Amino acid sequence: MSTPASIDLPGGVRRITIRTGRGRFAALEALPASGVCEREAALLVPGYTGSKEDFLAILDLLAGGGRRVVAIDMRGQFETPGPGGPDGYSAAALAADIAAVVRAAGATHLLGHSYGGLVTRQAVLAGQAAVGSFTLMSSGPAALTGPRAAELRGMLAELGVRDGTVPDRAQLRAGIARLWQSRLAPQAVAAGVPGRIVTFLERRMLGSDPAGLVFMARHLLTAADLTADLARLDRLPVLVLYGQDDDAWPPRAQEDMAIRLGADRVCIPGAAHSPAVEAPATTASALTRFWDAAEAARAAAGRPGHGAAGAAP
Repeated sequence: MSTPASIDLPGGVRRITIRTGRGRFAALEALPASGVCEREAALLVPGYTGSKEDFLAILDLLAGGGRRVVAIDMRGQFETPGPGGPDGYSAAALAADIAAVVRAAGATHLLGHSYGGLVTRQAVLAGQAAVGSFTLMSSGPAALTGPRAAELRGMLAELGVRDGTVPDRAQLRAGIARLWQSRLAPQAVAAGVPGRIVTFLERRMLGSDPAGLVFMARHLLTAADLTADLARLDRLPVLVLYGQDDDAWPPRAQEDMAIRLGADRVCIPGAAHSPAVEAPATTASALTRFWDAAEAARAAAGRPGHGAAGAAP
């Protein structure tokens, strides 16, 4: 799981609720100190077991570039309610959620971290999210493989999820609580995570919809390689950004994906799977450069942006 270094809100960052035709989404919003947005807005989408707080270390840095930046909890994550039934966790449904938030937030730039990259990619490919740039942060071309995939399958087995079956929410919630107490909490403490952050991680894990953890995990383990489809959107600027020590999708796989996409590529030194936490200044600088360049190229080509600049809402 992504572990924020701090859960304190930086100056200029506030908690908001984004209301859409598909429901409400808990969010963090960062605005420039002047309150005037000279650049186009960005939407940041977290990964599996993550939340909007995974971006706390970069929100004010990105807003300092003159833009409104919004980070959300996806459907069923932490402070965003889950759907009424399992269909709400299909790839198509989650992508429709993202498209609705893009429109409500007036975002031009879309970023997906890890599993969030698979979901946002689906929204872009479906033509639902009309954005001016797309960033895949620490997200691979297809299903998770290797040790991380083995860990995820082990977690599902421990929760009693086998052969396509899903225990009821009460059983899942109890199983997730046991998993937290027996394994995840001791791992966090052993890694030196401060007590206040451990408490936050527990609240996030136990507060998320347990069914969502199962259906999202299945998507992570079965996602198809859609790189060729994304590459066909040749007018959309794409950035592939990852840590040099990423332990989820191998850096070489992400490099190869960037080449297939003809995308910009940034490898963040000293970072692993969560560059926004592990190297916030470098990550924010790379994103700002990419977004500014995408806006400049679009203006030079006479194509309008999707997110209006001007006074922040």
